[in-house]
Amino acid sequence: MNPILRNILAIIIGYVIGSLVNFFFIGISASVIPVPEGVDNTTTEGLKAGLHLFQPKHFLFPFLAHALGTLAGAFFAAWIAATRKMLFAMVIGFLFFLGGLVTILMLPSPIWFTIVDLLFAYFPMAWLGFLLAPKNNQKITNKF
Repeated sequence: MNPILRNILAIIIGYVIGSLVNFFFIGISASVIPVPEGVDNTTTEGLKAGLHLFQPKHFLFPFLAHALGTLAGAFFAAWIAATRKMLFAMVIGFLFFLGGLVTILMLPSPIWFTIVDLLFAYFPMAWLGFLLAPKNNQKITNKF
């Protein structure tokens, strides 16, 4: 397969798989750790109105969703990419970082969660995804 096409496919597949993992963890979060009584977590407005009732345990699954979504996306992007696997893993990390930044701007979360989420859920997980990805199909050494 053409390396350019393969690299584009790596970004698309990495982003889609990472998003699916993210949505999975967000989807099961309320069934594992129920939201506080009276909070509507189905809308942004409902979350904004009830976020002050959340305890630290309620932020576990959003963090896991961000971190594991980024990890899975970066893993697949690095695995599929024809060249510069680290770069493509970091592109996934950057895309998910932007999504996390937008979410934090839309939903005012506690400062401790903002710091932990932005520092540990995106670029470190993208790097770990790169490290875990198989390197056997790599023809050109990483120059990133």
